[in-house]
Order: sequence, then structure tokens, then C-alpha cells
Amino acid sequence: MTQAFTVAIDGPAAAGKGTISRAVAARFGFAHLDTGALYRAVGVKGGDPVAAAQGLTPEDLARDDLRSLEAGQAASRVAVIPEVRAALLAFQRRFARQPGGAVLDGRDIGTVICPEAEVKLYVTASAEVRAHRRWLEVGGDAARVLAEVQERDARDMGRADAPLRPAPDAFEIDTSDLSIEAAIAAAIARVEAARKA
Repeated sequence: MTQAFTVAIDGPAAAGKGTISRAVAARFGFAHLDTGALYRAVGVKGGDPVAAAQGLTPEDLARDDLRSLEAGQAASRVAVIPEVRAALLAFQRRFARQPGGAVLDGRDIGTVICPEAEVKLYVTASAEVRAHRRWLEVGGDAARVLAEVQERDARDMGRADAPLRPAPDAFEIDTSDLSIEAAIAAAIARVEAARKA
């Protein structure tokens, strides 16, 4: 069994971190966890968010409504609750250090969840580019999607507990003008270099 190797990928909504994370996990045979799905699942479960976080099940993570705009907004609202973050912290850390390697993507992986990760990436893009991508995914009113992306950024970056920001030693990949192939190649090169070090 190979030893633990953690890749932490952070960044704002619709920057491309999920696509990059899945590609990196597939390339190296690592397990993958979209930590945003944990918060989305807690948000859409309703009821008491702390109880929802403590009782999260694999079925909750398999719901087909987790990618909706509403689920994203609900995730951002419950993510500001320290007790919710604490309930999900241990789950994420266990996942990160499993034998064979793991890729986690979210908002605070390199700064809070896995500050000891072997590779830290911060995937970003302009709010306008990210809103356009989200609009292509979910449709609706483009101006409203941009406003929601900006609102979410403000909430995620401004929260007191684990705000969204790059770890000091994270490698930044700005996907505003990059093809997804180029962004994935940059991430894979970073991981390969760290594995050889």
C-alpha cells in the first residue's frame, strides 16, 4: 500500500478546480473528494445544519440536486457556522490521509483542512469568466448569475472562520485565459514534481 499523499486544491466557485481535481485524481489513481459537496449536502438537507453535518451519509452526497445554484448558496450559508465546519473537518482529514493518495478540492483545504498537504494549488479566474461558466452550466439570467458569484465570493472570502484565500505556499493557476487542458497540465506537472522531490 502506498503512503498518504495529499493534493489540496482551493479556489472560488466555477474557477475549474473540480475539473482539475478529478483529472489529477484520475491521472495518479488518487481518491477524490469535492468538499463543497459536503456543504451542499448539509445545506439542501434542511433542518438543523449542525445535526445534518454530524449525520451526513454517502446517500446525502449522491443527491442529484447538489450542483444547483440553490445548493451552492445553501452551502455558502451553512459553511459560515463553526459547528458545521468542525463536524466536517475530521471527515475531510481522514479522507486526505488515506493510503494511496487523495485530492481534495474546496475553499480551505490548503489553509485549514490539510496545511501539511504535499501539493497545494489555488485555482482562480475572474468573476466575469466564472459567472459565464456557471451561466452555461445552469442557464437563467446572466446578470443574476454574476451577482450571485460576486455575493458568494464576498461571503466565502469575508467569513471569520476559514475564509477563502490561497495558502502562502500554494501554486496559483489562473484559468481566466487558459484552456482546461493547459490548466490540468499545469496541475499535473506540479504534482509530478512534488512526487519526485
